[in-house]
Amino acid sequence: MHINDILSAPKPSLSFEFYPPKAPAAWEELYETIRDLEELTPSFVSVTYGAGGSTRELTHDLVLRIHQTTKIPPVPHLTCVGHSKDDIDSILTRYAEAGVSNILALRGDPPKDRPDYDWSEGDFRFAADLVTHIKKFNESGKHPDPRGFGIGVAGFPEGHPTTPNRVDELNHLKAKVDAGADYICTQLFFDNHDFFDFRDRCSLSGIDIPIIAGIMPVTSIGSMKRMAELAAGARYPAKLIKSLNRASSKNDPGAVERAGIHYAAQQSAELLDGSVAGIHFYTLNKSHATRQIYASLGL
Repeated sequence: MHINDILSAPKPSLSFEFYPPKAPAAWEELYETIRDLEELTPSFVSVTYGAGGSTRELTHDLVLRIHQTTKIPPVPHLTCVGHSKDDIDSILTRYAEAGVSNILALRGDPPKDRPDYDWSEGDFRFAADLVTHIKKFNESGKHPDPRGFGIGVAGFPEGHPTTPNRVDELNHLKAKVDAGADYICTQLFFDNHDFFDFRDRCSLSGIDIPIIAGIMPVTSIGSMKRMAELAAGARYPAKLIKSLNRASSKNDPGAVERAGIHYAAQQSAELLDGSVAGIHFYTLNKSHATRQIYASLGL
């Protein structure tokens, strides 16, 4: 299903994100997690791409398996790093021929072994360049849907880690929208004020496409620290830290997880009350926390 059809529904979209595991033994476990969540009828699921395109084939395989064996529309990530225009055309052709309807277009992270990666070396320096290229592919008529791929891009309510100037940050986002993006999916955040302020600033900048909020429940103190690294310094409000500290002081191994799930559920409820276009749950390939949030929201 095309993302524009999904987001034009009367109810907000509810979606999940997964990443393709590198260990073969984890594949079936992940697939069962996805099948387990299918009964929640998510609007779509997204599948990530490793740094530098390192999980390109794994991403493709997982996307096709979801597309062919479930009723959930998959949205594969596609990044600029390490790809020529011919590479991107090849990937888009494979997805189009398989009937995949949507793409999340990202600049991506450079390979971990290349901290001095030169963005000017590739065909795509910015995500807006990738969006422009996908739009041209759509216009070629190679996709079975006359609209071509639905295109999503990333947004950063807490600010982009490499663009401290918030005015420049929105200019970059506006460039992606003007290039042809259909919706924005945000990086995870823990303070809804950041999201609502980001949404208002987007509106003031002339960005009027749907904005989906990215939510990740904290399930352990260790996962919170890892999230801060993966999300380039995610900001944890004092309210959340106090709740997790109280839970961790108890002689109860599940207390922190329950506190984190409760906080994410409260976040989600407030976002739904605030007329959010959709909520995207970063699952870390697990279904337990997401299912509990769904249950608490009465979904």
